[in-house]
Amino acid sequence: MEETRDGLKAGAVFYYADEFNVSWLPTLRKMWSPKGQQAMIPTPGQPKVHYGLGAVNYHTGETVVIIRRRKRRKEVAELLEALLEKHPQETIYIAWDNARTHQDEEIEAIVRAAAGRLILLYLPTYSPWLNPIEMLWRHFRREVTHCELFLTLKDLISASYDFFNYYNQVPDKTLSLIGAIPK
Repeated sequence: MEETRDGLKAGAVFYYADEFNVSWLPTLRKMWSPKGQQAMIPTPGQPKVHYGLGAVNYHTGETVVIIRRRKRRKEVAELLEALLEKHPQETIYIAWDNARTHQDEEIEAIVRAAAGRLILLYLPTYSPWLNPIEMLWRHFRREVTHCELFLTLKDLISASYDFFNYYNQVPDKTLSLIGAIPK
């Protein structure tokens, strides 16, 4: 089979994947304000957290993201199924960390069912700097959750999906964020 210039076989796609928190409690960051006036950011009475599970195509900048109440093996399996559905013919390479939720019978069952089309690559433990998707998560937090309180958790989740939908429309920006060079 013919290889592309980056060493992948023709008909293959390469994703970096990971999870991120979607917390209703706003994260506070430095910000400009008039001298002597501190900005006040309201917070909800009871902070609630959901989790995003996502993957970014290192060559096209396109993302696949799901947001759920938990980040268990079931949700990780759901992300893998979404990637297989998105690429019904291609071989999918996924690089991600060694989280326990990435390695069990449920995940192995999906890999086996994909019949060689799903290849999981594990990055070394405690090395987030090796996963470029971390830069996308950082930008997401800066753009969506830093110093921002949404009236409801539903509004926060909607704004989160809007962020990823926007960046799927401008994949070159995503590629720039993760440090990839467009083909």
